[in-house]
Amino acid sequence: MSNLIRKYELILKTFRKISLSDNFYYKPVKPKLSDLELITLSITAESSGIDSEYQLFRELRFSKLEGRIERSVYNRRKRKLFPFIEELRKKMAVKMNDQKKYFIVDSMPLEICKNARMTRSKICKDQDGAFPNQGFCASQNARYYGYKLHAVCSSDGVFENFDLSPASVHDIHYLKDIKTQMSDCVLLGDKGYLSSEIQINLFETVKIKLETPIRNNQMNFKTYPFIFKKSRKRIETLFLQLCDQFMIRRNYAKTFIGFKNTILTKITALTTIQYLNKFVFGRNINNIKVNLI
Repeated sequence: MSNLIRKYELILKTFRKISLSDNFYYKPVKPKLSDLELITLSITAESSGIDSEYQLFRELRFSKLEGRIERSVYNRRKRKLFPFIEELRKKMAVKMNDQKKYFIVDSMPLEICKNARMTRSKICKDQDGAFPNQGFCASQNARYYGYKLHAVCSSDGVFENFDLSPASVHDIHYLKDIKTQMSDCVLLGDKGYLSSEIQINLFETVKIKLETPIRNNQMNFKTYPFIFKKSRKRIETLFLQLCDQFMIRRNYAKTFIGFKNTILTKITALTTIQYLNKFVFGRNINNIKVNLI
């Protein structure tokens, strides 16, 4: 039995304890591979560093999963299962983030193509209102063409919420969405989230205390607490893990639906490994590169 299949069986066993059913929407003919099994297969592939469907189906040769689903059907059904993958990820995150009061918010660039090709690129231009555009990344001091990943994680390093926006959207606009997703907590952000108006609004509406560094030339300047600086490094580490181990910046998708599904699958794979580390193996949840079997 290959390592891929052993990982698949471990993750499927865990998902069946979380999910209420194996199939999530009506199908005229019962498929050989259930919805939950298909989600498990895609999560297993991402956690194993396989982000190419061609490579995945090569790995499935001579295994018990060979012939249970065609590659084109796999791709089509995976896109339909987007809300159910997010629901599964959310259940794991809620269980790991239970009773947490401190969260970190940040963003990272997701480049679609190089700037020289952006005027003629047709990638992710199939859905109105979700077109990529050009933005500026302050940490890299460079312009890029694509999207921006906004995310909130707990102080332990588990993603609570995330969203995608065109690259030109300012980080502070994501805080408007947070009001409908979180409440009664402390949110740590960098200077990109500095706004006294939004800070007051978050606290008055949903009891979220936004803590950001103050610029040196502002009135009532005070030093940002060291513990907050140290805690903020957790989300930066998660972004680096997504880029390194899960290759989140490598994009094969041509449509926006496929692109956002790929991003969700990679984040869910990261959350799944953390969940297994905590509730199955009893080890540090952020030991992402350890073997699952």
